[in-house]
Amino acid sequence: MGRWRILEDVAVADCALDLEALDVDDLFETAALALVDLMVDPSTVAAGVERVVTLEAAELDLLLYDWLSELIFLKDRDRHVFTSCRVRVGGAAPYHLRAELRGGAIESGRTALRADLKAVTLHQFTLEQSEHGWCARVVIDI
Repeated sequence: MGRWRILEDVAVADCALDLEALDVDDLFETAALALVDLMVDPSTVAAGVERVVTLEAAELDLLLYDWLSELIFLKDRDRHVFTSCRVRVGGAAPYHLRAELRGGAIESGRTALRADLKAVTLHQFTLEQSEHGWCARVVIDI
């Protein structure tokens, strides 16, 4: 699995993440796990919900943007957060994503809440291939 770190000095009212992974699939999985970790304590989510998400976008960076936006949308609409996922990205203009998600509902008294994420922003948004794999920077409105 890839890794992420929260950047303290990028945005005042937002949360910035730097993500690194060996390949694109791993980067998208790592981004999803970083997102859920910002929203809740994953160990307090009862895993009883499974979902498949499919997305398509003209560019790979837009696919990452849409992917993270979809996870925030599912939190807001269904009160579901996903603590594990398997993501496969393929194609080339358009790019396709298929993700198998597992998680659960945000439950009062059980789920330890952290930040209430509102939206992914395009401020400093990057996705790049490096000599060691893939990296991205994502700023999220809280």
